[in-house]
Amino acid sequence: MITQTAEYALRAVVYLARIGGGPAVTEEIAEVTHVPQGYLARILRDLSRAGLLTARRGVGGGFALAKPAGTISVWDVLEAAESGIGRIETCPLGIGEHGASLCALHQLLDDAIASVERSFKGTSIQDILMSPRKSKPLCQTLGTTGISIKGKRPE
Repeated sequence: MITQTAEYALRAVVYLARIGGGPAVTEEIAEVTHVPQGYLARILRDLSRAGLLTARRGVGGGFALAKPAGTISVWDVLEAAESGIGRIETCPLGIGEHGASLCALHQLLDDAIASVERSFKGTSIQDILMSPRKSKPLCQTLGTTGISIKGKRPE
């Protein structure tokens, strides 16, 4: 349903929200989210250009959320990753008899896509973090890998 790039972008944004908004360096984010570092660097730049992240060089720098996690929707991240969900506007099979309107099947499919789109627009990154699920979203649980977060080693 979403591209791999979009999932990677969501993993990075959720991780930054999980650590209080950042900052975190690309290497740390890549390690925790299991995203290839080179690919993640490009995604993080795209998220910065879209205004979702800020980037600062040097000691204590890295990427950080540009605004509170409660104001960033899943849809915002998908759009920044240039991975919106394609709506069905014409017959994907090119059947001329369908004309300007969608047949019942394609209309049903587009209605389902519209529902997912509304859900993504109405769900913030903070909502994902506050989910009552036991597992941490999109990231490996801290403490099971020995990964350092903000210079602190798990005990």
